[in-house]
Amino acid sequence: MQRRAFWKAVTLDRADFLDQLLALLREQDTRFCAVGGQAVNAYVDPVVSLDLDLVVAVSDLARLEPVLAERFRVGRFPHSINVSLAGSDLRVQIQTDPRYGEFLAHAKPREILGIQLPVARLEDVLRGKVWAASDPERRASKRQKDLADIARLLEAYPHLRPLVPDEIRQRLL
Repeated sequence: MQRRAFWKAVTLDRADFLDQLLALLREQDTRFCAVGGQAVNAYVDPVVSLDLDLVVAVSDLARLEPVLAERFRVGRFPHSINVSLAGSDLRVQIQTDPRYGEFLAHAKPREILGIQLPVARLEDVLRGKVWAASDPERRASKRQKDLADIARLLEAYPHLRPLVPDEIRQRLL
């Protein structure tokens, strides 16, 4: 099974949600990039997830949100806009934390499970994972996955160890 077909099968994306969402973002000339676990998958061996975290240019967000709501289910949360569609288990979270905005400037196209997407550069993906793992408001299970993603990145790119705070590195032991 090809990677793209595998991802569609795992997310039960019978509604072609991802294709529709990506087409909409491109139709709207929206600057975006992948961050989070799927971005980690662009740099190391992939781990399956039903989540796709994106960052959208702040200047595009106010215009984009009502357009998304016309086609998809949209929910607003303190640090994200969650987008979904009946017929798909894929969950897209558009990060609204302003720290992620600068990731767009260095994003490059990369493959994530058979799909070409703009992806934040490696150092930015790691920085975002450190922020997530350090967030006490985040569910413990999510923080554990963030730590695992950090470990995966450091195993593949040991030169990045100095970018990870000691407190996080201690939790990886």
